[in-house]
Amino acid sequence: MASMGAEGTNAFTSFEQTVYQEQIPSNVMDKYLAVQAERFRYPVLRLFHTELEAVYEEKNISLDKDNRKAVESMFSAAFPNNNYGKQTTIGTVEHLKNPSLKAIREYFHTYYVPNNMGVIMSGDFDPTEVVKKVDKAFAFMQAKEIPAYTFDAEKPILTPVVREVKGPDAEFMLMGFRFPGAATKDARMLNLMSQILTNGSAGLIDLDLVKNQKLLGAGAFPYVLKDYSLLLLQGNPGQGQSLEQVQQLLLQELAKLRKGEFSDELITAIVNNAKKDEIKQNESYGDRAESLMDAFTSGQDWASVVGYSDELNKITKQDVVDFANKYLNDNNYVVVYKRKGVDNNVVKVVKPEITPVTVNRDDQSDFLKKVEALPEDKIQPVWVDYNKDIQKATANGLPVLAVKNSDNELFSLSYRFDGGKWSNKLLSLAAGYLEFLGTKDKSSEQFSKDFYQLASDFSVSAGNEETMVSISGLNSNFIATQNLIQDLLRNCVADQEAFKMYIARLKKARANAKENKGAIMEGLKSYAKYGAKNPFNNVFTDAELDALKAEDLVKALHDLANMKHTMLYFGPLTAAEFVAKAKPLKQGAGEYIPAKKAVVFAELPTSKNQVLFANFEMKQAEVFWYRSSGVYSSALTPTVSLFNNYFGGGMGSIVFQTIRESKALAYSTYAYYGQPYKKENHYTVGAYVGTQADKFNDAIKGMNELLDVLPESAKGLDIAKVSLEKSIASERVLNASIVGSYLAAERLGKAT
Repeated sequence: MASMGAEGTNAFTSFEQTVYQEQIPSNVMDKYLAVQAERFRYPVLRLFHTELEAVYEEKNISLDKDNRKAVESMFSAAFPNNNYGKQTTIGTVEHLKNPSLKAIREYFHTYYVPNNMGVIMSGDFDPTEVVKKVDKAFAFMQAKEIPAYTFDAEKPILTPVVREVKGPDAEFMLMGFRFPGAATKDARMLNLMSQILTNGSAGLIDLDLVKNQKLLGAGAFPYVLKDYSLLLLQGNPGQGQSLEQVQQLLLQELAKLRKGEFSDELITAIVNNAKKDEIKQNESYGDRAESLMDAFTSGQDWASVVGYSDELNKITKQDVVDFANKYLNDNNYVVVYKRKGVDNNVVKVVKPEITPVTVNRDDQSDFLKKVEALPEDKIQPVWVDYNKDIQKATANGLPVLAVKNSDNELFSLSYRFDGGKWSNKLLSLAAGYLEFLGTKDKSSEQFSKDFYQLASDFSVSAGNEETMVSISGLNSNFIATQNLIQDLLRNCVADQEAFKMYIARLKKARANAKENKGAIMEGLKSYAKYGAKNPFNNVFTDAELDALKAEDLVKALHDLANMKHTMLYFGPLTAAEFVAKAKPLKQGAGEYIPAKKAVVFAELPTSKNQVLFANFEMKQAEVFWYRSSGVYSSALTPTVSLFNNYFGGGMGSIVFQTIRESKALAYSTYAYYGQPYKKENHYTVGAYVGTQADKFNDAIKGMNELLDVLPESAKGLDIAKVSLEKSIASERVLNASIVGSYLAAERLGKAT
């Protein structure tokens, strides 16, 4: 697959789907179908025992994930009669101890039949021709009857079912209500109802619990499956809150839903946002294919999927209230409390003794030679020409970079400011505080409702060296959306109560981060790169937070509006049309406020070996290698890309084949030579292994050997070159990504 220029080669299994994924250049369709057809004709399981070991790893990873344990407990309690709850996707430890190759082959011959399969493609090709090619490639397959899956219907839940799991992560709780399956109208009503509860802006939970900061986090999400669906509610407690208190707050929101304590306008806004989301989804080949895949595997009629927003238009508030009262009450749910503590029930999969598989990188089968001999049309690369593809202009005395959207009516606009957290630590805090602010004339809640009613989004984010204020939505609402963000940013006023709760939630989030292994690893990596004074700990202490005033953060936001910036626009307007409609963010006359001088974090040279440890209660060991390398040089870019393709990127790389496929030392592993963010920075060498604790020593040794002496494979290098060439030829930098590409090139001194 690598020699075809394939990317994203992967597979996954869920409750009722097994999916094999590829992203391929359209000119290798014949080769791709030849390989896939042969794979499904008679698979050779030569990597069975090492891949089984990788599954052991995946199982142990799942035992270290509190969130996964909570979800599995939820499904077990909600579906005692269905395989959704009777078994997990990956299986139990006992399932994995004695797998049978014979049983696997029987499973393959039973279920891998054409009447149980779908070939789903989305891309730049002629559908009629591709269908003919698929028919020809898979003509050998014979349809046969598939065993029907039967189960006893679940009994109604008459009293809350309570489950509890423990682990080192911060506490949270889940609630689940059972609903009918994907092909029913009720499943589509469930999607609407969940949006009334949570839509990220103006849902009942969004406004009552998140914006009012009654909880650290909360939301409602539909989990739609073929036989049944679930409405999942999740809540994260604030400082001093119990999980039972979280549960009661969420039940209160469901009571409001049943009473109809929401506006008719909210349903209209949900419909508008659904239509916008459909437009955005259709921009991506991957999203289109995923939508088709979900409909196929869950048995949904495609007409109902594409007609979803039209169906929503016909639903009334009373329909929602009746639906909520039918399925939701104070007793018919499962609740899972994820408490902090030691899980004494976890039994990890013990590492078996295995013989490494010899990786035959330079050997070629007759079948491979036959596939490579198949003709393919050459795809010509399409290069971005920044002088042609980006329209440059000036609006209100400030630079504009504009790319016209000729495909649909969506727009995005970002105000990009030089200076971020390294210039002013208040910016990051202020960006988060803005979510809870309004003006003298409009409340924070009303701003959220107004943005959502327009099917528009806004965000303010402070990076290390730049800050972005962004809006997006439908072009017809561009002016209204622009007016909203400018009003909020320029005229926001301090809210003392919101500030007090905001500081408390920041402290709680920090405490939770100390119980999150991902956050801990990021801290270690930052320490390795910069030393004790690093961007990760460039934050206010709790005492400094207590000394801050709400007015300090509001001033930072007002000052931001009065700083020089660049406008980055993507939408249906030309640059000239945008300039005519763009209103100045700065209020009043006078000079722009300059950005504060940034703190300098110097990258440390890696002059000697050093080991940084962080202890965490888990079954896995995660190891990251870091090294600072040379200063950026554009001349090295082709070499760096080829090295990464050959050595550490993807399933065909040296690292993956050696660490996982040959030696089964890790489920997840990779390595790379990292390009710097800007030309003044250094390249970095990074490598990672996530492994069982009892394979820690072997995994360390295996990766060190690869990093010390680069294995040579002439054929592997040739494949890496061809793969990279085809990837470059088929890559298309489009839409808003053109501006992002320009800015990245500019940081590296390459933009023209």
